Amino acid sequence: MPKRVLTGRVVSDKMDKTVTVLVERRVMHPLYKKFIRRSKKYAAHDEANLCKEGDVVAIEECPPISKRKAWLVVQRNGQPLAEAPAEAVSA
Repeated sequence: MPKRVLTGRVVSDKMDKTVTVLVERRVMHPLYKKFIRRSKKYAAHDEANLCKEGDVVAIEECPPISKRKAWLVVQRNGQPLAEAPAEAVSA
């Protein structure tokens, strides 16, 4: 099964090697058939601390890195980040 990739905006970069990404999606209301915005925050791993607040990033599912963190930043403002080896991420 392919890994999910989500796109969102960085709302916090205060943690070390971690950013909080706000992902918004539009869903249709079942009764009123109007589109509603739904949002969720994800903690994503940013190995080099490159991402700053306001950046648009793409995050990809990965094996759990910590209790809350199971996403990895793969793109920042449309530019792919240098891929770190999988062994270094889980260590």
